[in-house]
Amino acid sequence: MQNKKWDVYIYGDINIDLVIPGVERFPLPGQEDVVGTMNTYVGGGAAVFTLGIGKLGLKPVFQGTIGDDCYGKFIRDEFHTQNVDDTLLATSEINKTGISISFTNEKDRSFLTYRGTNDEIDLSKINLVGVRQARHIHLTGYAGSKNHHQYLDLVRKVKDVGEVSISFDVGWDDAGEWYEGIYELFPYIDVLFMNETEAIHYSRKADVRAAVLDFAKTCPQVVAKLGSEGSLAVYKGQVYEAKAYTVQAVDTTGAGDSFNAGFVYGFLKGKSIEECLKYGNGCGALSVTQLGGNTGFPVEEVLMTFITQQER
Repeated sequence: MQNKKWDVYIYGDINIDLVIPGVERFPLPGQEDVVGTMNTYVGGGAAVFTLGIGKLGLKPVFQGTIGDDCYGKFIRDEFHTQNVDDTLLATSEINKTGISISFTNEKDRSFLTYRGTNDEIDLSKINLVGVRQARHIHLTGYAGSKNHHQYLDLVRKVKDVGEVSISFDVGWDDAGEWYEGIYELFPYIDVLFMNETEAIHYSRKADVRAAVLDFAKTCPQVVAKLGSEGSLAVYKGQVYEAKAYTVQAVDTTGAGDSFNAGFVYGFLKGKSIEECLKYGNGCGALSVTQLGGNTGFPVEEVLMTFITQQER
């Protein structure tokens, strides 16, 4: 395992987040409003996770697609800055880099999104030769019955590769299907991530604890993100819990993916479940203290100091 080229292999969505804070209303037709700032960040759940893994000192490689444009260059530059290998990052000949414009204020957020190169996401494109060179693969972008069989085929192939662990964040189901066939994937997943609402919807259980215990009947390790209530995990029949850390939230974009990065960091470092949950909570908390999905994400030293200070 120590001879692997990468620590984590990631395939999935990547785009530009254009964040405009302090927007209380949209201008009427024919009007122009002036805002104090517009900020550009790398966005997309898989990309935010990848940047976090790189910031913590591990070696991630990202496979995905960007456009042949200024935003694509911006993304590559950010990857290079944060220790991310972009050799598997393709440039599309069809689409431009995706953009999500986020209008935020103290009460709510609204989005306008152009998917662009994210429309080219296809699990069959995952480079299994590359996966063999990684210790771990992180998967996102599940869409229920629409791509379930692609996921099932992929996780089986990854397990056939050997010596590659799998984490899987199911994400929100925009279609509202909450496909029950997802249970077929669980025996192949080493770390399953859901938030509280997702877990309840997929399990059809009354509460998140019952949900994760149900998932854990076939999945080796189940982790639930509970927002201000912290997080919990089930491993080998035992339930572990960690309280949330208190911070002043500025932008919650990417908090769940940041949690995932912190937890997987601990997992790959061989840490206990309790420590992994603390790392996840710490990364998630710090990520919301600044605008953008990864701006506030900590380096390793900052994370450890933050956790120590919070637990005094």
